[in-house]
Amino acid sequence: MLLDKYKGIIPAFYACYDEAGEISPERIKALAIHLYEKGVQGLYVGGSSGECIYQNLEERKATLKYVAESLKGQLTLIAHVGAPSTKESVELAKYAEELGYDALSAIPPIYFQLPESAIEKYWTEIMDSTDLPFIIYNIPQSTGYNLSINLLKKLLQNDKLIGVKNSSMPVMDIERFKAAAHDDFIVFNGPDEQYVSGRLIGADSGIGGTYGVMPELFLKAEEFVSAGDFSEARKIQHDINDIIMTLCSLNGSMYSVIKEIYKLKGVNIGSVRGPLEPVSGDDIEKVEGIKTRIDEVIMNYQTQN
Repeated sequence: MLLDKYKGIIPAFYACYDEAGEISPERIKALAIHLYEKGVQGLYVGGSSGECIYQNLEERKATLKYVAESLKGQLTLIAHVGAPSTKESVELAKYAEELGYDALSAIPPIYFQLPESAIEKYWTEIMDSTDLPFIIYNIPQSTGYNLSINLLKKLLQNDKLIGVKNSSMPVMDIERFKAAAHDDFIVFNGPDEQYVSGRLIGADSGIGGTYGVMPELFLKAEEFVSAGDFSEARKIQHDINDIIMTLCSLNGSMYSVIKEIYKLKGVNIGSVRGPLEPVSGDDIEKVEGIKTRIDEVIMNYQTQN
């Protein structure tokens, strides 16, 4: 069944740079293999966590290429192809299809406040450019547009639309999108802070930016939800949220904190690209404490079984 391919924990893939801040093929491949070995079900490549809006077209193509070379056929691979123009988005979509990606996804157009008709045309042109399934990426807090039920129903007339990656904060949006579509329509929980509640209200799966730094905890959360052990599911969500708060508590981007934690894990994927800020000063010493806390929570749940 189509839906099964997209169930489970799907980390949003992080941008990987060398010491000069350029795309690193070796580090991309190392991160891809690292996440594969953790047991995740797929990867969402080139989205917010991939710093897509700070990369040019060739850099984004390179990331798609090196992830596919590492894992095509072994995990479900979703290519985020949202770009400033329809032309660029379509070019990325066609390239992802050539590489063997399983599905495409895209945010709505950004910067200009476009009418809904323009957003409909944008997503439709991406869908019509390839034979791949398509997943809408709804993240209104960043794009300024919140997917309407009216537009969703229009776009559902295109058989290539199979789901929504919903990163709006009201968990009810997940239920409303699910109710407006057909049985095989996939809704992915986006906000990591509400993974458990998103799954309970109807999300089929999850794609998230902090999954990559603690995949073990999200895999365990999914295990509890799937088993109907909601007491344990609430507890692990509490632990996850405590960690997310610490990831966001330092000076610098949350992704720069995550990347510093990765260095401590022995997987160097570089830092972030400006205007995102790296961790600096006294905060660098605090990163080790955050990593230690993540390791402790992971160990706690592993020793329970």
